[in-house]
Amino acid sequence: MSFSPRGPSRPVLRRRRRGAALPTVVILVAVVIAVVVGARITADVWWFDQLGFLPTFTTKLWLQVLLFTLGALLLAAAVAVSLTLGYRARPIYAPVSDEQAGLDRYRESLEPLRRLVVVVLSAAAGLFGGSVAMSRWETLLLWWNRVDFGTRDEQFRMDQGFYVFTLPWLAFLVSFLTAAVVLAGIAGLAAHYLYGGLRLSGAGPRTTRAARVHLASLAAAFLLLRAAGYWLDRYELMTTSSGYVRGVVGPTYTDVHAVLPSKAILALIAVVVALLFVAAAVGTSWRLPAIGTGLLVVSAIAIGGIYPWAVQRFQVTPNRQSLESEYVGKNIDATRDAYDLSDVEVSTYAADTTASQGQLSEDAQTIPSVRLLDPSVVSQAFQQTQGQRGYYKFGETLDVDRYATPDGGTQDAVVAARELNLAGLADNQRTWVNEHTIYTHGYGVVVAQGNDRAPDGSPSYVEANVPTSGDLDLEQPRIYFGEGTTTYSIVGGRDNEIDYPDGSAGGFATTEYDGSGGVAVGSLLQKLVYGLKFGDQNILLSGSVTPESRILYDRTPRERVEKVAPWLTMDGDAYPSIVDGRVVWILDGYTTSNSYPYSAATELGDATTDALTQTQGSSVQALQDRTVNYVRNSVKATVDAYTGKVDLYAWDDTDPVLKAWMKAFPGAVEPLSAIDGSLMQHLRYPQDMFKVQREVLTRYHVTDPASFLTGQDFWDVPGDPTVDAAAGTVRPSQPPYYLTLRMPEQDTPTYSLTTTYVPASNANASGTQVLRGFAAVDSDAGSTKGTKSEGYGTIRLLELPQSTTVNGPVQIQNNIRSDTAVADQVRLLSVGDNSRVIYGNLLTLPVGGGLLYVEPIYAQSTGDNSFPRLSRVVAVFGDNIAIANTLDEALDEVFGGNSGAGAGDEGAPPPTAGTPAPTDGATGGPAPDPATGDAQVQLQQALDNAKRAIQDSSAALAEGDFTKYGEAQQRLRAAVDAASAAEARLERSGTSGPTSSSSPSASSAPPVPGETPAATPTP
Repeated sequence: MSFSPRGPSRPVLRRRRRGAALPTVVILVAVVIAVVVGARITADVWWFDQLGFLPTFTTKLWLQVLLFTLGALLLAAAVAVSLTLGYRARPIYAPVSDEQAGLDRYRESLEPLRRLVVVVLSAAAGLFGGSVAMSRWETLLLWWNRVDFGTRDEQFRMDQGFYVFTLPWLAFLVSFLTAAVVLAGIAGLAAHYLYGGLRLSGAGPRTTRAARVHLASLAAAFLLLRAAGYWLDRYELMTTSSGYVRGVVGPTYTDVHAVLPSKAILALIAVVVALLFVAAAVGTSWRLPAIGTGLLVVSAIAIGGIYPWAVQRFQVTPNRQSLESEYVGKNIDATRDAYDLSDVEVSTYAADTTASQGQLSEDAQTIPSVRLLDPSVVSQAFQQTQGQRGYYKFGETLDVDRYATPDGGTQDAVVAARELNLAGLADNQRTWVNEHTIYTHGYGVVVAQGNDRAPDGSPSYVEANVPTSGDLDLEQPRIYFGEGTTTYSIVGGRDNEIDYPDGSAGGFATTEYDGSGGVAVGSLLQKLVYGLKFGDQNILLSGSVTPESRILYDRTPRERVEKVAPWLTMDGDAYPSIVDGRVVWILDGYTTSNSYPYSAATELGDATTDALTQTQGSSVQALQDRTVNYVRNSVKATVDAYTGKVDLYAWDDTDPVLKAWMKAFPGAVEPLSAIDGSLMQHLRYPQDMFKVQREVLTRYHVTDPASFLTGQDFWDVPGDPTVDAAAGTVRPSQPPYYLTLRMPEQDTPTYSLTTTYVPASNANASGTQVLRGFAAVDSDAGSTKGTKSEGYGTIRLLELPQSTTVNGPVQIQNNIRSDTAVADQVRLLSVGDNSRVIYGNLLTLPVGGGLLYVEPIYAQSTGDNSFPRLSRVVAVFGDNIAIANTLDEALDEVFGGNSGAGAGDEGAPPPTAGTPAPTDGATGGPAPDPATGDAQVQLQQALDNAKRAIQDSSAALAEGDFTKYGEAQQRLRAAVDAASAAEARLERSGTSGPTSSSSPSASSAPPVPGETPAATPTP
């Protein structure tokens, strides 16, 4: 029986001629897409070429194109060939059966569209295969440029580089080829069934010879690939979590003695069954392949599942400690090596909890460096005292850096860049000309001493004001590239960019960009390309774009480095520094892998999330959420804030992963010797690297396998005690803090990054909050050109004995809030409902033979333009808690009147909460207005009266004299009312802080021939 249509003949209809509209629309759409894509690629070529990283872009682009092409061709060909063979191998006479009669209708309907269906299905498979293959360009590039690690695993004696570089590529090839065979098999089955080569019912053979050869060949190919997969699974056991010992990566006893042999046996069985399918292709029966397939399934269940379960259940579980210790030890050693924790210096620290006079005398160099300024609190203070105009802005979370002092030492400082803030412009100023050609850059870096404050509680600046002034010799203060510059700007060729506000008639100085940053945009072609890229016709039509103009885009430091080095994982906190008179953004880059044998896996997103990353608007970000089990801080990167120039430096040139990437992109990374001493002194140990390491150390500080198996001494990073958490919720982790301190084993204080540990929580997320450990990593890179300081990167871990009970940060914070003296001072600072108290970062320092906690307390008025002012300092040692105007006073009170060390802030007068914000940008704030002098005196007097009333109330309660207590309470209420009234007068008489309305208006901007800054250019 043929496949020709049955039944009476039908009238032949004349085919209508197709119109040209549809092909024309398709062609036009294709041309538009090609032009837009071409414009974007052209813009990228210019951008990378301007930065000197064009080879990086072209290597990645052509490799992705190649992989997409090969992957698309392979999967498309697999589907197309299989469908075509199924059609061409159809029997001449289809068997007569009800099944085939039903399929006739589908064959008739499909026949006019058969070729189109083949093309569509093949194209869909090709697009899928191409996109999957293209995404693995990094895997291919690492394999192609692989290097040896120089160490071998103990199971297979393979170099570690095999697992990191080669195994991922081989596993991808096997899985991709398997997908191609599976898709080809599905297409072949469908085609043979539709056209009669495969039958499910009826008498006679189920398949034609051609169908049998086709399908058996595909089955054999699948089984051979499955055999390869089983064989590779043996090696992948080295990098996957064990199913038999919770949290351990790599083969355990059951894996080595049961799973590994079963994988080899299954691979052999798969090869045998594949040969049976080959025999079926040349024979006449499916019997042997069917039996072989059943044997493979049964073997997979029995050998691959039941046998390992039995070994684990009856042999390992009763002898867990003795049988698993060897493999747990391998996991511990490999994990510590993979996260660069092999050389952690661990010491037992029996912390003293009693305070006595002179106890801090041996730490006299550490105490003056205690950072009282909290970078996550003082952003508003920077904004109000140094913001100048609404179109300037500081980040919500500031950064910590170090700068030289006049005596040749260094001091910790809180730094922030004064960046452009277009959102601060008034509505009538938000025009295209203003936003893209007039307001183009920020101005200056503000630096405040970390351990001091101004008399009014505001930061004490060492570099500030506009124009910039201070001790740090900032020669080029303009910031064209920063964390807040997310839109493009067109600069150069015209002296009309607003530079900074001044006392001139126009209210501002202007400048013309003369740097090398950005891409030329003066020619017609360049305007067209960037007009298409940004979808903005103004680039093409505006008279503000001159032949000398340059366009700046992709301006945040992180995105610039991520584009030129897409193989790096970037740290979440870029920070500005003044280097050789210029503002430079410094970033840390990590090389990672998830294929290091025996090493435990870590979720980067979870490990780097803390209270700072969860702060709304914070510039500190958690790392992207992916799993790794090897990480190195291999690269230091810098971005020039004026030119946008990106430099990459090989910070860990011993890292094999970095070596592979440097082979792949030669010349992209400069050697360590290229780092100048002026830059070196601002490099620090990165926060995200330390966050990952401290997370790993919560478990892998335990190096004894037997103890590790019990899990009794695992730790947690404590929650941030200054964050108010709702009942039933978990506080975000306390961030690590940069501090200059001396660890017990050190001779001198060192700039360090610190963290604390408490016992691990139980299954109910509850547990004790006593301190179990304190860790600090040496973060001082030195100041010698091309050479890291000897101790840089050394992690020192203090383990507190189980017999020692020292309160952890959460307990300390609870004690501070419940302390009577602290509560009294907080009431004074609150002054009724007119101000609020903010608890700053709770710092922990191993000094005086114990643990000292220091917490700054800020007071902020609820009035407009107010900001937090450092008002009090709390010190805690053991059970002793003291609050005072200065750290010196608090320490002396804790340690019996004399701590033995001076903090250097003994001269700071007690600030108040209600003083209005300074507005002139001066370091210490403006001089008090004589008109408000009486109110300030009255406020201070009222606060003093309130303090005395609180003291009298406490004394009366202690004596049981409720008459005196009532009188004292009346005096307290009167004092609070007087303080509130005085503060209100101060608020009314204080001058307003900077607002967006004080920004240069569009009409006051320098005139532009043919148009004004206030108007969008008209075509």
